[in-house]
Amino acid sequence: MSDIRDSLRSPLAALVIGCVLLSPIMAQSQRHPRDAEIHDADTRAWWHTTEALSGDSMEGRDTGSAAYQRAAEYVAARFKAAGLQPAGENGSYFQTVPMHEVAVRPEGTSFMLVRPNGAETALTFLQQITVTPVEDLPSRMEAALTFRGYCGKDAMADIAGRFVVCFGTQREGLPSGAERAANAREGKALGLINIDDPYFTIEPPRWPFAYARTVKLQAPRETVNEFPAPLATLRIRPEAVDTLFAGTGQDAAAILKLGGMKQRLPNFDIPATLRVRLSLSQRDISSSNILAALPGADPKLRGEYVVVAAHLDGYGFGTPVNGDDLYNGTLDDAAYVALLIQMADDIKAGALPAPKRSILFAAFTGEEKGLLGSTWFVAHPTVPVERLAADVNLDQLRPLFPLRILTAEALADTTLGEVARAVAAPLHIEIRPDAEPERKLLRRADQYPFLTIHVPAISFIFGYDRNTDAETRYREWYEVRYHRPQDDLAQPVDFKAAAQFDTFFYRLVEAVANAPTRPVIYPSSPFAAKN
Repeated sequence: MSDIRDSLRSPLAALVIGCVLLSPIMAQSQRHPRDAEIHDADTRAWWHTTEALSGDSMEGRDTGSAAYQRAAEYVAARFKAAGLQPAGENGSYFQTVPMHEVAVRPEGTSFMLVRPNGAETALTFLQQITVTPVEDLPSRMEAALTFRGYCGKDAMADIAGRFVVCFGTQREGLPSGAERAANAREGKALGLINIDDPYFTIEPPRWPFAYARTVKLQAPRETVNEFPAPLATLRIRPEAVDTLFAGTGQDAAAILKLGGMKQRLPNFDIPATLRVRLSLSQRDISSSNILAALPGADPKLRGEYVVVAAHLDGYGFGTPVNGDDLYNGTLDDAAYVALLIQMADDIKAGALPAPKRSILFAAFTGEEKGLLGSTWFVAHPTVPVERLAADVNLDQLRPLFPLRILTAEALADTTLGEVARAVAAPLHIEIRPDAEPERKLLRRADQYPFLTIHVPAISFIFGYDRNTDAETRYREWYEVRYHRPQDDLAQPVDFKAAAQFDTFFYRLVEAVANAPTRPVIYPSSPFAAKN
């Protein structure tokens, strides 16, 4: 990898490598099957880059994979061609992010319910049940099962050595996943099994799981385990609860409905043990952020940077859905890495004005594994933190219907919200706050680490009014495409809406980069620096 990176500094060698990298992509992109749907050149060029980044040849760009590195080299080459300067490590476009992976291999893994009479019932891994792999997780476990409702602290007596089954709600006013886990640890449970909430329709549970793999930033070995022994944390599909509750005399469907309505739930023991056999693997891996800079045109402002960011990683290969096992990650988030490239190309071509502040282009790795690339960057910035004026993050965007509304995350936390409203008004776009905060989207994308170090940040989602066709399309996308192979190049896209958003994004970055004063976080925000 270092040889490839070094070669990018040699123009002739870079050209040769570029041809090698692009040859499988060019064969695909020359076909451009959706050009007839796109009616302006800028959007067409953006989509061509999206094709290159999320076509099958890029294999879903899983963090730490060879396919991800191919995609990273492609992005770096495009940044270089657009005239951007390296802003990574050692004069390169790359910042290496060290990680540690723990994975559960399907072969040799099983989950078996064992009844008092010895009868055994298998739960299918990744289809009905899954587990979060962590270091030092035992590969063999067997324990009795007990259901404890929402698993609040008052329901967790006498759980030592057992698997505690919980209704895995995400709803406000009930124990969160972290609180359920803390209560299980305090009660010395062997494991925690969360039943997905089938009534959480604003973001329904997604089954099957692509794989069971945990990737974290590398840490000193003595600090890896926060607790003396790991808590086995599992998830079970709602449709499998009938099987789990067999012999209890309880109505599984009624309990799920009560949980979905935030009603009181019973506590009861389940007459079975769960026997778990795990085939675990571990390895140290690394993956790269791609960082490039466009120096500002104003000598007084060019020392400040506006970060424009999207995540390059996807899921790669995983459990097949409708016969397809490649999770291409087209709208999540290849399309918006492509938009960073398109903006850089447009500035070079003079189609967009040169900004007064500098722009830091960031394609982050490991977002799907827990915001790893952006978290690493803010802890190891290649630009001094005090020079980071703002972050505009591109993720969770779904151009599926006409663009009339944009939901903005952290809208009320920084002055970027008012800038966004001023830019959106002449484009006839309404900026709204997040109407579904229980989904915690603010914390689930790469703007969040910037806010934690007190850098103003904002991100956007295509919004809608309730009970409209737009909402139907939005919900359908989350139900059948989000983190699935169906997020691919053939899915429905409203290219006119995509073009409108691109225009909004260009103008927003221009407004932030050219404003005489830099954005600030409001003192009332939880992200404001404390004196």
